[in-house]
Amino acid sequence: MSDDLDDSSFPEHLETAGGGARAENKYASQEMAVLYAVSHALTHRQDVTGLLQDVLDVLAREKKMTYGSLTLRKPDTDTFVIEASRGLTPEEVRRGEYSMGEGITGTVAATGRPLLVPDISRDPRFLNRTRARTGQSTAFICVPIIHRGQVVGTLSVDCQPTSERDLQANLAFLMLLTNLIAEAVASMREHLAERESLKAENERLRRQLGDRYQPANLVGNGRGMRLVYDQIAQVADSPATVLIRGESGTGKELVARALHYGSSRRDGPFISVNCAALPENLIESELFGHEKGAFTGAQQQRKGRFELAHGGSLFLDEIGDIAAPVQIRLLRVLQERSFERIGGDTPIKVNVRIIAATNRDLEKAIRDGRFREDLYYRLNVFPIYLPPLRERRSDILLLAEYFLKKYAELYDRRILRISTTAINMMMVYHWPGNVRELENCIERAVLTSTDDVIHGYTLPPTLQTGEATRTAILPDEGASLKTLVDSYEREIIVDALKKHQGSGAAAARFLQTTPRILNYRIRQLGIDPKAYR
Repeated sequence: MSDDLDDSSFPEHLETAGGGARAENKYASQEMAVLYAVSHALTHRQDVTGLLQDVLDVLAREKKMTYGSLTLRKPDTDTFVIEASRGLTPEEVRRGEYSMGEGITGTVAATGRPLLVPDISRDPRFLNRTRARTGQSTAFICVPIIHRGQVVGTLSVDCQPTSERDLQANLAFLMLLTNLIAEAVASMREHLAERESLKAENERLRRQLGDRYQPANLVGNGRGMRLVYDQIAQVADSPATVLIRGESGTGKELVARALHYGSSRRDGPFISVNCAALPENLIESELFGHEKGAFTGAQQQRKGRFELAHGGSLFLDEIGDIAAPVQIRLLRVLQERSFERIGGDTPIKVNVRIIAATNRDLEKAIRDGRFREDLYYRLNVFPIYLPPLRERRSDILLLAEYFLKKYAELYDRRILRISTTAINMMMVYHWPGNVRELENCIERAVLTSTDDVIHGYTLPPTLQTGEATRTAILPDEGASLKTLVDSYEREIIVDALKKHQGSGAAAARFLQTTPRILNYRIRQLGIDPKAYR
């Protein structure tokens, strides 16, 4: 690969003979017209192919050049392909692919120096790869497009055979032209590469999110959750407003995302707003946006969440916490699908699917005058109820194992299972924080575990006390202290035997006791070590 093009790359201009002033003026006029047209394209074109096509069209119109092609180097290869052409069919363009050093185009690409062929029918280096020429006597000029010392493409044109002087003048002008477009072409290609990379990354993330939030990947198979899955399937691909109800921590946003990614709007934005987290004086601006100068501190125009969600879904979490003035504006948007930014008077139309959620008793709020009844009926088109975790006992172990796998991978911990004691503690706990609390509980246990088992003593203290659970963690009503101690000791010994493949000696060392004492307790408690080998 050559370094930056030096002066020796340009052919010397020949002195004009008598009567050449008129010819010089003609060439100068043509060249000025080409440079003007190309400069105009550089400032108005936003795509590489369009810019290159404009260059070839201008050369054909102003310089009477016939066949022409502009090649660009494929990223991370030594192959050059035709990006724009003049006089070539799509099939001929497809055949126009050159490797470094191959033919005239490949030689120019490899050396970074131009080549002028007075008659292509007499030069064996001309490959006629596109098969567009039929052996006619034609001059051929190929010049490199160089950016920062690297050949990024080539410009090739066919000319009518003329004097050596005219061909050299055309070559010099084409070199000037490629220098003019090189920076723009490279810049455009970098911009397009970044845009395509971002587009690909966005699509990858969108697919990832879509897979993650499909109903089939929501955890739980109890009766309550099966009803939720059925409702999601029924309403996901409709424009109907959905109101998701349930206690905090039950997974309302997961259901909202499942509705969005299961609909035809999945390629549009999913915008989430926690209405309870926004101060009353900011929520209108957050939802509807504002114009510059609408209030103190509004230094510039700002789009609201409704505008940002155009073409997609807007999730309004904790909808029961919004103030009366916002309820009025929200009602109008639901009715008319339009609004004005704060400080503005221009109606803005939006195409947004509304999904709302609340843990409030909206019916009571209506009776107390804190929530508009007409807004309630606009939101409550299709209600979905998420049951609390205490009503989903059959899902607790499934959820716990799901979170165990998630956080064991996240923190690179080798944890294989949850002990029976820990499972029992989770099953009797009343979970006021619902699924979110269970997730936090398992994450903590993964971090504090010292072996490959989640034990009862690695769970948070709230799960280890009968007072916190509101349900005594007793095997049977009225069980004696001895029964409780034996039950707990049995679980500890069984866990140790499982960990050490039924080896009593290894289990004794792990429990920091003697094999004799351990074997005595094993016999008393009726444990069979062979079952764990």
